[in-house]
Amino acid sequence: MSHSSELIAGDIAGYLKAHEHKGLLRFITCGSVDDGKSTLIGRLLFESKLLFEDQLAAIEADSKKFGTQGNDIDFALLVDGLAAEREQGITIDVAYRFFSTDKRKFIVADTPGHEQYTRNMVTGASTADAAILMVDARQGILTQTRRHSFLMSLIGIRHIVVAINKMDLVDYSKARYDEIVDAYRVFAKQLGLEAITFIPMSALKGDNVVEHGHHMPWYHGPTLMAYLETIEVDEERLQRLPLRMPVQWVNRPNLDFRGFTGMISSGRVKPGDAIRVQPSGKRSTIKRIYTFDGDLEEAIAGQSVTLLLEDEIDISRGDVISGVEQPAEIADQFESTLVWMHEQPLLPGRPYLMKLGTQTLSATVTDIKYQVNVNTLEHTAAKQLDLNGIGVCTLSLSQPVAFDAYRDNQDTGGFILIDRMTNNTVGAGMLHFALRRSQNIHMQHVDIDKQARALTKNQKPAVLWLTGLSGAGKSTIANRVEKKLHAAGQHTYLLDGDNVRHGLNRDLGFTDADRVENIRRVGEVARLMVDAGLIVLTAFISPFRSERQLARDLVEDGEFIEIFVDTPLEVAEERDTKGLYKKARRGELKNFTGIDSAYEAPETPELRIDTTQLSEEEAADAIIELLRERQIIA
Repeated sequence: MSHSSELIAGDIAGYLKAHEHKGLLRFITCGSVDDGKSTLIGRLLFESKLLFEDQLAAIEADSKKFGTQGNDIDFALLVDGLAAEREQGITIDVAYRFFSTDKRKFIVADTPGHEQYTRNMVTGASTADAAILMVDARQGILTQTRRHSFLMSLIGIRHIVVAINKMDLVDYSKARYDEIVDAYRVFAKQLGLEAITFIPMSALKGDNVVEHGHHMPWYHGPTLMAYLETIEVDEERLQRLPLRMPVQWVNRPNLDFRGFTGMISSGRVKPGDAIRVQPSGKRSTIKRIYTFDGDLEEAIAGQSVTLLLEDEIDISRGDVISGVEQPAEIADQFESTLVWMHEQPLLPGRPYLMKLGTQTLSATVTDIKYQVNVNTLEHTAAKQLDLNGIGVCTLSLSQPVAFDAYRDNQDTGGFILIDRMTNNTVGAGMLHFALRRSQNIHMQHVDIDKQARALTKNQKPAVLWLTGLSGAGKSTIANRVEKKLHAAGQHTYLLDGDNVRHGLNRDLGFTDADRVENIRRVGEVARLMVDAGLIVLTAFISPFRSERQLARDLVEDGEFIEIFVDTPLEVAEERDTKGLYKKARRGELKNFTGIDSAYEAPETPELRIDTTQLSEEEAADAIIELLRERQIIA
């Protein structure tokens, strides 16, 4: 290695060493569109001396190309990397950037300002310690300013800077600055936001970003950079909280080593400490704290470790290791606030996957108590949540979990909802408290179980779920199958779509939300009948895959048989025995499946019946044959 190479290597090593022990602050910029968020971040990168000469030359050229006036550099071009963003002059995606000063390292998320990208703002804010809320001095407090403020209050960001930008475009007016400050304080008081710092600035010109400049001598507060460098990152608060470590991995490389690996989300732990595993409630004592670099005498929040216990107790991924003095709560029903992040609306009763800590389980929003109007903070009734909707909801889980209220611990109180079919993240939420009924209702043990009931009937219980368009022939085929089973001495019951709407579901209409609830109720009834040892036949359009999957998940593997009665729409319309298609075509019947409401055909049904090829009698025989193959009947 040459002498110059050694010097360069030494400089790099020295630079890395100097930055190794600096504190790290994560913050976001948010606000309405075109208020200067990207320009501010570009300015911070420039002032931090983190740009190469070729980068400066490129953005200078781009600044002229995209229309920046005068000799000013458009620093937003450093951040808005997508072509669509540069052409429109807006930010679409969340852009993360790293920079540092002599005092601190920073990771900043530039979040989009358009309302339809509010979900991106939630993503960026989920790990932030602080937020810079940009306000255009010309526009003042806008709808998206209020929306982002409300989201910050929900997410629990403790340090907020209201950066009143583009002061150069209002002649650096102190009166305009004071007007915006007064208006925002009134709104912030409603949200309970207290730790707010107001800074007037011009991100384009550089005033009050790193240096004060000379345009606003009336402002005596800190510059933005000075404020960011002195924010107290609340790491010590996490260490003072009770111990929580969600188990990510059961580490067992050999028979002599069994540890539980995860990141400590709060508190501290050392060998000899008594712990409780939740939700099981089993207790033990910490034997060792193992890491790749050796054992630790103590581990604190933020560290990833492997805990070895004195006792052999059953622990799985998703369990939470807590201190015995202040354990987490256990429940399976909650009140929560939910931010909906998908184009398809949230429908109560529809099953989703919920990721809480390291655990993934099934969850259903059983009720939307109210939706929040972010402009007025008014609570309004809602039957569904649309994209960017924010609602307080009742959440029901498939099993009890260990949790903390989100205000106390974001790691064990924050969750996301995932669509079961597409695996897309569709919502983000915060747990508030367990519903009292979840603590008071327990499963009652009974001595006669499903197997015993089925044995007396000489059959295996099952659900035959017939799905298809209206007029496909589901009810007729199901009726023929039940007659054949009854003649053979089998014990059955037929749940028909029209029949249950005369009683159990008479209060439901045909909106998407009502269809979801219709199938949820039928699925629960079918589960009870399977538990009674019966062969249950259902004949429902059941247009959505999510709800058919819900019904499947309610029973054991092998007990759910999906039968797709496949009839082309034009054939079903020709039959139209009830005259429903004609009404739908005339606009007299809304939300009719196949006309103005979607039908999601099964992708992998256990049996597909093409009614253009098979008669109803042949279809019934095919189902009976399938039951014999699966040894449900003899």
